Amino acid sequence: MNKYGYDAVKTGYVGDIIPRGDHHFSQSMNNHYLHVVKEAAKHHIMVNAHEAVRPTGLCRTYPNLVGNESARGTEYEAFGGSRPDHTVILPFTRLQGGPMDYTPGILETQLGTWSDNPNFVHTTLAGQLALYLTMYSPLQMAADLPGNYRKYDDAFQFIRDVACDWDESIYLEAEPARYITVARKAKGTDKWFIGGKCNEDGHKSVIRLDFLDKGRTYDCTVYADAKDADYEKNPKAYVITKRKVRKGDVLRLTEARGGGFAVSLM
Repeated sequence: MNKYGYDAVKTGYVGDIIPRGDHHFSQSMNNHYLHVVKEAAKHHIMVNAHEAVRPTGLCRTYPNLVGNESARGTEYEAFGGSRPDHTVILPFTRLQGGPMDYTPGILETQLGTWSDNPNFVHTTLAGQLALYLTMYSPLQMAADLPGNYRKYDDAFQFIRDVACDWDESIYLEAEPARYITVARKAKGTDKWFIGGKCNEDGHKSVIRLDFLDKGRTYDCTVYADAKDADYEKNPKAYVITKRKVRKGDVLRLTEARGGGFAVSLM
């Protein structure tokens, strides 16, 4: 990899471990996983590990371990879906062990619109944008088809704008399996982003912008669920609003069933 100029690798261990058929969490696989991370560090190569062992904070020792899957990610939405509360459980469980490559950003949530797959993503479109804040990873992915991003180009603007790593993170409200709202300041800038995600019950958020810099006016863009949005019945109903805000202002946002919101403050 050094010879040919590669500085990152995404590893994967799908299926039985050959030739012994060990489980992914076996001692031999834990040893192998650590060996890969350590050898990659020697060669200044970043690792994004999928189907990897349970995260234990190893990325704090080896920061070249830039991301992991190590949980049920977005791909399972194509196999029948995860319940909406799945994404508001992981920040309290899986993500405590290190950054997660959840592969967010599916804006065309009904897969039957472009394939013969009848399944659908169990969030609203606005809820998918929220995941870029609530699922921390310094390596993010835009996991949908380019044609689908063209279809929802105004919503895709948030993915263009949002940062991948942060100088500061503030958890504004959170209840495991019910909702989570996070504000993050983009590394090396004065830009803030906010993401809110909820379960199938919906949620009303009152966000006080007390964390903004004093004396500055921000261009605020809100990507929110429309009034009739619903992760099952109307997942792609969203509204985008713009306004000027300052420190101390308040945003009042309603998240649909399985929905969420994303905010850029620039």
